[in-house]
Amino acid sequence: MTRIIAGAARGARLEVPGVGTRPTSDRVRESLFGALESMDAIEGARVLDLYAGSGALGLESWSRGAIWVDLVERARQSATIVGRNAAVVARAMSTAPAAKVHQATVHAFLARAAGPYDLVFTDPPYDLEDAAMSADLEALAPLLSPDAVVVIERARRATAPDLGSAGLQLLREKTYGDTTLWWAEPADQSLTTPSQSR
Repeated sequence: MTRIIAGAARGARLEVPGVGTRPTSDRVRESLFGALESMDAIEGARVLDLYAGSGALGLESWSRGAIWVDLVERARQSATIVGRNAAVVARAMSTAPAAKVHQATVHAFLARAAGPYDLVFTDPPYDLEDAAMSADLEALAPLLSPDAVVVIERARRATAPDLGSAGLQLLREKTYGDTTLWWAEPADQSLTTPSQSR
């Protein structure tokens, strides 16, 4: 069990699938969302949560002011749990649902999605091959708004994602224990360096 950390649904309890997922720890989520709020990347954003697991990242965004969240999860049991979690958040916010669960592979979803997305989380299984990660990012790139932020979560031992082939540039990188996060943005949206752009 995990909880929404902040925002309109703060404290809402979320189910976590029992197998096949790797929930982002509360400490990492708190640091991640603090960074995103300092970038003004959440309020009013259209969010995409790939490899959603419990949906905690996308639903945390909704609680903090995102206007729409698409949550993509291949496993049927996990997708069902994401749907229940979205309903819990909607009740806590006393608002109409602004999140949709898609039971599909990431590749299949990206092939048919319309976008544009302003904030994207991709937290694939640790065993996802580098080539598959690169293919995801390349398929995602046309669906991004010009000032989008993409957050990639992988094991610390994993190879850094190939951002350049997807037309992305690194904003920042941080390691928490066994987890590394990369923040990226479309490379052609700015001529500034990553450290200056936000």
